[in-house]
Amino acid sequence: MLPSLPFLKRQLEGILRNKFEQGHQTSGYLAKLEQLPASYDAYVEFAHSMAELPMRDNWSYFEPNDLEGIWRECDSDRPLGQIGILNLQDSSKRVEAGFLASVCGSMLGKPIEVNPSLKELREALTSVGEWPLNDYISDEILHALDRRHWSWYETTRGRIQYVVPDDDINYTLMGMMTLEQFGTGFTKRNVRDLWINHLPISTTWGPERAILLRSGISYLEHDRDEFNHAEIEAWPDFMVQDTELCGAAIRADAYGYACPGQPSLAAELAWRDASFTHRQTGIYATMFIAAMISVAQVLRDPIEIMNTALQFVPRRSRFYEITKDCLQMVANADDWLEAYQIINHKYAKYSHCQVYQEIGTLMNTFRFADNVGDGICKQVMQGNDTDSFGATVGSLLGVYFGFDGLDARWLTPFHNRIHTGLANFHEQKLSVLAERMGCLPQMLHRGRHRIQPSELYVNV
Repeated sequence: MLPSLPFLKRQLEGILRNKFEQGHQTSGYLAKLEQLPASYDAYVEFAHSMAELPMRDNWSYFEPNDLEGIWRECDSDRPLGQIGILNLQDSSKRVEAGFLASVCGSMLGKPIEVNPSLKELREALTSVGEWPLNDYISDEILHALDRRHWSWYETTRGRIQYVVPDDDINYTLMGMMTLEQFGTGFTKRNVRDLWINHLPISTTWGPERAILLRSGISYLEHDRDEFNHAEIEAWPDFMVQDTELCGAAIRADAYGYACPGQPSLAAELAWRDASFTHRQTGIYATMFIAAMISVAQVLRDPIEIMNTALQFVPRRSRFYEITKDCLQMVANADDWLEAYQIINHKYAKYSHCQVYQEIGTLMNTFRFADNVGDGICKQVMQGNDTDSFGATVGSLLGVYFGFDGLDARWLTPFHNRIHTGLANFHEQKLSVLAERMGCLPQMLHRGRHRIQPSELYVNV
């Protein structure tokens, strides 16, 4: 039942790389790891020792993980309550459009979720006469690109019959269920229980898979009276690598949907979910996206929306520094291609799932998109994690433009059907899920949430 020693060693090597990127003094630790005896005790002791690694003397960033620490580091003038004019009926329709647009963006990017660059995609699209992209990916595009995601057969133009299972969509639905069942007071234990019930391990990656495994172990170890609520807070800090990647950011959508014009609440809910699995940049990106989706429902200036969301990010963090830099590039550019070239020139080393460049391209798309379809195409053409950020920008553009900005041709291939990767989840009508998502703003505004039958959910 225990993981193998070679696996644990690889995990520790990855965590050391993460620690260095986060500013810790890791000199000599890789050599120490190599010299350890091949035993569980030795590896566990080494893992605990990494929690005490000092910061490098020249490290200028300060990046807390706890919510109070994050708030202390954010702009003190950030809006703490409602901004803009709240219209719950309007927000409900915008949220429906946001969810549907995120599905379209995810499916558009899915067959080319192979970390392409804009240069590669432009060459492939141009060679088949489809630059700039304006429809779902065709067989001809994949042939020209000469690589494809394994889901291509169900997600290419002419073969799409329904929304196929995708982790980005799974997590948005999980956020919806979290809010439906527990409201704004949900806890990490609530998240844990929902994950155990609904997320097959094969649908998760990276930190999510590690924390889901840990959740299962805790389910074995603890009954109702013995569960240590403080323990769950520390799970991402022990034997979990890559906690700054985008896996938490793709879980932000539902929290932004539910809080129109309330970026502080949206960011707080996003923190609670993100910090279940992630740390530092992984958390901040999630809070930023949730705040953007929240504000985009009530404000009209994209630059103002992005600047407002940036107020909910710690100012002495790497994420703040790079995001502010990218926002300035986007604001000063004449078009999306110019902005992309500048962002890519400086941050190209941060590719698939590594957040920084992708947040830059997300803001680039948001500023220059003419409508939802134009925007999801612009996002996917910028490459990297095409389905995840195609989904995220769909959420953002959907709530910004509303239904008028989403051409029906993007939804027609799905035949109103959705297949998810979730267990104990049986709704397959896309329109029904969109309407259900659209209930979130009114549900949270009125302080009500729906309790599902307790027998369907673990309660340990």
